[in-house]
Amino acid sequence: MPKIKTKKSATKKFKMSATGKAMRTQAGKRHLNGYKSRGRKRNLRGSAAVYEGNQKMIARMLQA
Repeated sequence: MPKIKTKKSATKKFKMSATGKAMRTQAGKRHLNGYKSRGRKRNLRGSAAVYEGNQKMIARMLQA
């Protein structure tokens, strides 16, 4: 049986944490940042965990 290929689009959007959770970047920092406060943009740094209902699907896409 052939190997399952990793979804390349998923590798660009998600990373697996050390505990096995899929992590994503937070939305809201791409554009229109001029009027957003410094604190608001600072709080959007870093990553957040993917919704639990989608964890299994994303792990399969990443072959983790």
